[in-house]
Amino acid sequence: MTKQERAARTRQALIRSAAAVFERHGYAQARLVLISSGAGVSTGALHFHFENKAAVAQAVVEEASRGLHDLSAAIRRRTDNAVQALVDTSHALVERLRDDPVSRAGFRLSCDGENAGVPDLRLEWHHRVRQLLDEAALAGTLADGVSRADAAAATVAVTTGFEALGRDDSAWLSPHMLTGFWQLLLPRLVAAETLALMDPAGTGAVAPGRGTALTVLIGGTAEAAVERAGTD
Repeated sequence: MTKQERAARTRQALIRSAAAVFERHGYAQARLVLISSGAGVSTGALHFHFENKAAVAQAVVEEASRGLHDLSAAIRRRTDNAVQALVDTSHALVERLRDDPVSRAGFRLSCDGENAGVPDLRLEWHHRVRQLLDEAALAGTLADGVSRADAAAATVAVTTGFEALGRDDSAWLSPHMLTGFWQLLLPRLVAAETLALMDPAGTGAVAPGRGTALTVLIGGTAEAAVERAGTD
């Protein structure tokens, strides 16, 4: 392993340790000695990579920001339906908030107002939501009369609300919770011919061809939807 590779690994270990410490103690009570010891290095090694605690916090938020950008871009590449990409990205985001300490700590540090100058992850998420809705509008998949601004506001409010509530109760970050939101919103958001093709559970959350039968939301019964799914 080269010196550069060792340095990169140490930096990543420090970021992950810092995320855990910030999440456990909060920014104000976090201590650099806890961060360095959690990464298995000395405080001197920490200061080689980061000037102070604020710099460590910024690195955590930037890592979370990169993760959000990368997962959103990867999801968008695999579908030509911008609204489904939005649904899928929201599920991927909530999964990260549930399972990834860097994403959780990044959102908290970004949104709690304790650190000036760090990226605003809620604002970044809002921009991405609005971008996907604009793409959907250009493709003609949104329902007539839908306000993209209102749809973006509702999506961001719910997903970031789940993030805040999930700090004390992880059930808020379950796929079931987010699927329920999309089941409510999608019939108002997309055109009828698009709605039947949508999966509010996220296409990455179910086996191919086994998406939730949204036709039950635009006609028919739940029993009929179950019978159709059973014949797939």
